[in-house]
Parts: sequence; structure tokens; C-alpha cells
Amino acid sequence: MKGRILVVDDERSIRDILAQVLGYEGYDVVAAGSGGEALSAFRLRPFDLVLLDVKMQGIDGLETLQQLRQQDSDVRVVMISGHGTIATAVQSVKNGAFDFLEKPLDSDRLLVTVERALDHRRLAGENARLREGLARATDARFAMVGDSTALAKIRELVGRVGPTNARVLITGENGSGKELVARAIHEASVRKDRPFVEVNCAAIPSELVESELFGHVKGSFTGAVADQPGRFETADGGTLFLDEIGDLALPAQAKILRALQEGVIVRVGDNKPIAIDVRVIAATNRDLADEIAAGRFREDLYFRLNVMPIHVPSLRDRAEDIPALVSHFVSVLGAGPGMMPKPFSGAALRLLQRRRWPGNVRELRNAVERLLILAGGEEVGEADIEAVLPPESGPPIVPEQLAADAGDRTFQEFREDAERAFLIARLREHHWNVAETARMLGMPRSNLYNKIEKYDIQREHT
Repeated sequence: MKGRILVVDDERSIRDILAQVLGYEGYDVVAAGSGGEALSAFRLRPFDLVLLDVKMQGIDGLETLQQLRQQDSDVRVVMISGHGTIATAVQSVKNGAFDFLEKPLDSDRLLVTVERALDHRRLAGENARLREGLARATDARFAMVGDSTALAKIRELVGRVGPTNARVLITGENGSGKELVARAIHEASVRKDRPFVEVNCAAIPSELVESELFGHVKGSFTGAVADQPGRFETADGGTLFLDEIGDLALPAQAKILRALQEGVIVRVGDNKPIAIDVRVIAATNRDLADEIAAGRFREDLYFRLNVMPIHVPSLRDRAEDIPALVSHFVSVLGAGPGMMPKPFSGAALRLLQRRRWPGNVRELRNAVERLLILAGGEEVGEADIEAVLPPESGPPIVPEQLAADAGDRTFQEFREDAERAFLIARLREHHWNVAETARMLGMPRSNLYNKIEKYDIQREHT
């Protein structure tokens, strides 16, 4: 379809003629006989263009125009009237109408106006996407910065899975960049010009989860004063990102499973199925295998979501990316009001690389912003970091750092420190699954347990 058009006129013959003419041209047309019907139809589904009669019983065209614009400021509305006056046309444009046509409508002029209005909407959408892309380019949240092997692997996976419709399950700690990976997948897909809708499952009250995801009909519960589409409908044709899906309750999981299996959703308080075309990308900081074993997550949903798994490593596991990230944050944050970009000394960067960063990239960004504000010199040095950032107890030492930081340790102590750090890195890589880690290392599981006990390695809960 070339576009979705809502025709609103209280004369049935005019509605039928407009629907026929536009339908022949390949437009998807829905007709409404009053302003109230138009507003109800508009709440149920989005439209690219509305052809709206001025004089109607009940809610007139000008009032309907105002309410339509309140629902969607980007919708294009062409007013039509058999009693057109200059004052009415001027008022329509002031209220946000794209154009004004007088009855009887000339088919050629109508089609030209419709095409212009839709082109105008498409151009505005493209400009908005360009502005969004520019904002992302200067916003640390959307920058995949770094040259580590781990990040290169993620970029490769994004390039492979992006153009497909495969579902993706992204795992990783909070602040590691899971949303960034999801957006990158969307931008690499054929759906990139359609909506990217994000839902933070952990932030929705349990009693509102189903309404938020699947929508509701008027009167279905206290406060449901009108029909409301859910996030699945909003994302139709695009991508739905279910962040922290491990926090969803089992009833909501069951409905998501049905939506994935059948390609339909049902609004709360209704029994009418609504077809959807949505690519679902999910993310979690939980170990879903543990959640399944505990009965808190559906195994069948896990297998539906986990078509392509992508793990985003913690920042401490890709510390080599920290200098590039710091440079990026300095350029972005330093351009803000009252800020000044300052370079970080080599010693300062090395000190940052040795920190644990439990908040990952998000925490690093905040730290750089704080240092830019509080560091007094022309560059941020080691002393600034020690003065501004809180001290850490026992930061993990990665094997690459041990040679430089060996100090007065004996060779045996050096070797044990290296082995402990290596085991921690591998356990993190495999989400603290001892059996899988032992299999990768080629050692009996009992040996790995012995080493975990020997080095007092404590599992990190994120």
C-alpha cells in the first residue's frame, strides 16, 4: 500500500466515491461518518493522511482536526467543504491542516494534493530520522566505541543477524550496552524506517504489564476511559525491544509466547485477535537458565527468543576499549554548556583501565563527566582520578596487567594471581556456568571447583 488514509464525511455517497478513487490508486482507505468515529478509528490504528469534512453533525471538522493533531502531531490532514470560505480555510491551516479543498472535488486535484501531503509526511519523517541519527552520533548511549576483539565480534554478529527477521536475545550486565546492540540490529534491518519501540519490563507495575504490551479496550478496568493500543501494535512493522525480559511475570510471558507463535495479540478486555508484524529483540541481565530452573521463566519462551544469542561483555572484560570510550565521552560531554574538553593523561587512562566498573559503560560516562567538571588543570591526570572517584577495594587484575604490576611478588605469587584472574575472566565469559567453563578449559569440573575454592572466587550477581 502507498499510504493509509482516513476519509471522514457525513455523506455516505462522498465517502464511497473518495474510497473508490483512492483505492484504485493503491491507497489503504478507511471511512468514517462522523468526527467521533474518526477519532475512534485513529486511536485504533495510525493513519498517514486524513481527508476531513468541515461541516458535520456532532463534533465538527475543526474540532476533530484539533483532537487528531493532539493524538499525532505528524498526521497530515486535508480539510474538505462544500461551503468553503477564506476564513474557514485560514482557520483550518492555523489549526494544523495541510491543505483545504472545496467540493465538488476534482479527482485530479484531489490525487495531487494527497500525493503532496504524503510526500510531505515522508520528507518530515526522513528529516526526523536524520536528526535522530545525528543525535545518536553525538550521544554516548548510541556509540559502539572501541576496537576490542569482543566488540568486533558483536559488530560482526549485528551485521549478520540485522538484515534477517531472526529474534535476538542479548545478555549482559546493566550498563554494558544491550540497548545499543538492539538499536544497531534494528538499524541494520529492512525495518529501520519503521518504529523501534523499547519497553523496560522491569519498570512496569505488574498489574499494568499486559495493558502496556497488548493494549486495552474502554471499560476493561478502572481508568480505561478509551481504547488504547499496546506496544506490540505501536511497533507493527518495526522492532520491539523487550529490555529486562527476565523480570516479567509468568502470565505476561505466556501472552508474549502466544504473540510470537501466532503473530496476533488480544487487548485486555477484548477477545478480538489483532494481527501484528513485529520483530522482537529481548535483553536481560539475569541468567535465564537459572530462572528456568527456579520456575520463574518459561523454557518455551526462552527457546522462542534465543534464536540468535549475543552476549555483551562487561567493561572490565574489555578494558582495552576504555581509552577510546573516554576520548568519545570527552568530545561529546565537553561540548555541553559550561563544559570544556580536556585530554586524559596516559597514567590516568591506565588507572581507569584497572578499575572494576560495576556500572560498566554508563558508570564510565558519568565518571568522565564528573572529572571534566572537577579537574582543575588543562588535562585530567592520575591525581584527579584518585581525588574525584571513590576508591575501590581489591579490583580484579587482568593477566595483561600482571607483568607491569608484578612488584615484589614471587614467581609463584605472580602465577597464582594470573591464574585467578584468568579463571574469573573465563567464568564471566560463560555467565558463571562452572560446567560450561570447565568444558571450555578442558579440565574436569571437580578441578575447577577446587581452584574456585583455593582462590576464594566469589560469583558476581548482577
